[in-house]
Amino acid sequence: MQQFIDLWTGMDMRRRVIALLSIVAVAVTLATLYRLATKPGLALLYSGLESSQAGEVVRSLEQRGVLYEIRGGAIYVEGAARDELRMTLASEGLPRNNSQGYELLDSLSGFGTTSQMFDAAYWRAKEGELARTIATSPQIQAARVHIANAGSNPFQRDLKPTASVSVTGSGSLSSGQVRALKFLIASAVAGLRPEDVAIIDSSGELLAGDERQQGATGADDRADQLRDRVQRLLEARVGFGNAVVEVSVDTVTERESIRERRFDPESRVAISTDTEERSGTSENSANDVTVASNLPDGDAAGSDNSSSQSTETRERVNYEVSETEREIIRAPGAVKRLSVAVLVNGATSVNAEGEQVIEPRADEELQALKDLVASAVGFDEDRGDIITIKSMLFEEIVPEGTLASGSWTDGLALDPMALIQMGILALVAIVLGLFVVRPVLRGPAGNSVALPAPSQNTVAPESDALTGEISDDDFTLPDLPVISDFDTGGLPGFDDVQSSDPVARLQSLIGERRDETVEILRGWLEDREETA
Repeated sequence: MQQFIDLWTGMDMRRRVIALLSIVAVAVTLATLYRLATKPGLALLYSGLESSQAGEVVRSLEQRGVLYEIRGGAIYVEGAARDELRMTLASEGLPRNNSQGYELLDSLSGFGTTSQMFDAAYWRAKEGELARTIATSPQIQAARVHIANAGSNPFQRDLKPTASVSVTGSGSLSSGQVRALKFLIASAVAGLRPEDVAIIDSSGELLAGDERQQGATGADDRADQLRDRVQRLLEARVGFGNAVVEVSVDTVTERESIRERRFDPESRVAISTDTEERSGTSENSANDVTVASNLPDGDAAGSDNSSSQSTETRERVNYEVSETEREIIRAPGAVKRLSVAVLVNGATSVNAEGEQVIEPRADEELQALKDLVASAVGFDEDRGDIITIKSMLFEEIVPEGTLASGSWTDGLALDPMALIQMGILALVAIVLGLFVVRPVLRGPAGNSVALPAPSQNTVAPESDALTGEISDDDFTLPDLPVISDFDTGGLPGFDDVQSSDPVARLQSLIGERRDETVEILRGWLEDREETA
C-alpha cells in the first residue's frame, strides 16, 4: 500500500488523470463482461406478429415481470422459460387473432337490426371463421377471406357466389395444399364451386384461380411427381446421389367440348302399325232416264242393269331408327408427350492391379433400368414418349470447409452476437490493462526499478558519507595524462583497488557504500524529474 501511495505522490497531474480514466475504463469493461456472462440465453418466442398482436404479448410479459428483448419484429425471452410462456399465453388467447368469427353475431340484438345488417354480419363472421381455419396450417401465418355472395334478390338468378383468399405463408404451398384450400372454401359456402375460388400469396402471385393459367403449373407438378418417383426407384439400385433424373411433360392446355349424334338406318324397329280397309258397290243402266222409266210399269222396268264392287286396303307402319348421342369434354392437363432423361453414375470395379476404378455400367443393366423407368412413368410409344438413359462418370465434388459434427456445445443456448461482444470487450480490457494502466503505474522508464529506501536505524559516519558533491578540501586532482594514472589521494576504498580499470574501481566503491550510492542516484532522479 505504501508503494502505491509513493507512486501516487510521485505522479504529476496529467498522469493522475490518465490513471483514473484508465481504471474507470477497465472497471466499466469488466462490469460489461460480467453482465454479458451472467445474462441468460434468449430464445425466440414469437416472430412475424402484427403490431397489435405483438403489443398484447409484450404487455402480458411486462405484467409477469418476464425478461424479454425485441429484435426487429421478433420477441425473445429466456430459453428455459420459453415453452412455459407459450402455453401460458395460449391459455389467455395470445397472440390473439384479429379476425373475428361467429362471436360477431352475439352482439346483434333483435331491436334495430335489419335483415341487411344481419346478412352483412353473417358473411363477415363466415369470412373470419374461414380465415381462422386456414391460419391453423403450419405453412400459413395469416389469411384473409372475401366472399362475394349473390344475395337473396329474386331478380338475380344467374349470379353465382365467388371467393378470393389472400394467404401469407412461412413456406411455399404445394399444389395439393392449394386445391385443399379451394375445396375448403367451396364446401363452406352454399353454391360456391372450387373453380370460382381465387387464391393469391403475399407476393401477389396467383396460386389458384383461372384453370387456363394453371396448365403450366399442373404440368410442372406432374413432372416433379414423376421425377421423384423415378429418383427413388433408381437410387435403390445405384445408390444415393448416383442418378440424376429430369422429366418433361407436355400437356394439353386447350379446353374442348364435342357433341356427336349418329343415326343407323340399318337398325330400325317397328313401333306401330296402322291398317285401313275400304269396300264399295256401284250399279249402271243402259236406257235413258225418262218419266216412263221411273214408273213401276213403265218402259224401264224391263231394261238391262249392271253392278260393280270395289275393295281397298291401306297399311301404315312406323319405324324407330337407332340413334347414338355422345358428348365429350376434354379439360386441360392431359399428357400429350412425355420425355425422361436419366444419367447414371458408373459402377465401381477392381482392375488387374487391385485398384478400384469407376467404369460405365453394362448395357444389360441400363436396359433393365430403362424398363423400370418406363413402367414407373407410364410410357406410351404411340403417344411419342421418349426415355433416354445413359451411364457416365460423375465429377467428384470436393466439399469446401470442414465437415460439421456434433459437440458438447450443441446443447448450450449460445448467442453468437453475445460471444463476439464478450470477445471484443475482453480484448479492450487486456489492451487497457497492458498498455495504459501498467505503464502509468510503473512511472517513467528511468524509474522502472524500485530502489530500496535507506534504513532509518543505520546512519553512516559523517566523515565517510558521500553527498554527491565534490569539495576542494577532500582531495586534489593531479595533472593526469591518462585516466589510469588517477591518484586516489588516500581516500578510503581506493587504496584496495589494484585494477587500473575505472569501471572496476567504481563497482568496488558502489559495493562498499551501497546506501550512499542509492541516495545519490535517488537525488539525481528527482533533480531530473523537476527539470523535465
